[in-house]
Amino acid sequence: MTSLENAREMSKDPDPEMKEMAELEIAAIKPVIEEWEEKINTLLIPKDPEDSKDVIFEIRSGTGGDEASIFAGDLYRMYSKYFESQGWKVEVLDENPGTVGGYNKIVMEVYGEDVYGKMKFESGAHRVQRVPKTESQGRVHTSAATVVVMPKFEEEEIDIRKDDLKTDTFRAQGAGGQHVNKTESGVRFTHIPTGIVAESTDSRSQHKNREIALQRLFVKIQEATREKSYLEQKDKRRSLVGTGDRSDKIRTYNYPQNRVTDHRINLTLYNLDRVIEGDLEEIITSLQREENADKMQSGLQEA
Repeated sequence: MTSLENAREMSKDPDPEMKEMAELEIAAIKPVIEEWEEKINTLLIPKDPEDSKDVIFEIRSGTGGDEASIFAGDLYRMYSKYFESQGWKVEVLDENPGTVGGYNKIVMEVYGEDVYGKMKFESGAHRVQRVPKTESQGRVHTSAATVVVMPKFEEEEIDIRKDDLKTDTFRAQGAGGQHVNKTESGVRFTHIPTGIVAESTDSRSQHKNREIALQRLFVKIQEATREKSYLEQKDKRRSLVGTGDRSDKIRTYNYPQNRVTDHRINLTLYNLDRVIEGDLEEIITSLQREENADKMQSGLQEA
């Protein structure tokens, strides 16, 4: 007989003291059992093989002019602090600073344990609501930045026939005509069967750009395949966490209310001051739980 069953038997005792002791014991045992049940259920869910992979991580300013670039810089700082807390290594591949701070674009490779498994939910449009430093009348403005997170595959894992690829190289040019490459370092791949195109000018090395462009092409082909499969099965299952498409508004950072809201799972926290300093654990854990619940629900529907 388990401790919980013993406590339940004790709760039937006519002695008020025994009954009270039993109820206290039940109250203490239940959360432990629920925690272990959640852990066991999580272990039973098939793990996405891509979760263990390193990532290519992009942040780009969106609508909002200079304020959007500043916000992209704030996101870069937020993620950098989170990467550091996880013990992950970061290599910046390309950066295009904004005119008054922040970034128009910054591209990184992030290496470590289960990087994609934790960061895959960050893809999409991030929106900020705050009073810009340049605003003299104290009005709240809305700006945006986009984040793209791609799992990094080894070349031998990328199952694309060379005969299906058209490869073009070209000279890459920086913003405002700066950093013009004298060699054709930019690389563009076209997947002939699907017409999907991917390119990279993020590095001054043609070899590195070939690698990044191939990664992007493979991810695009995977996403197209998944989208087709999703559309075929949409009547049977739901998508809780979103597609990760850039057009998806996934999160809002509201500074006047110290609020951060993840729109995919209706999660609202009033600790933006901590989140923007890299404290992302509660958000990421909540998204992982939602994904696990979706997988379990899908498994039940397919059983």
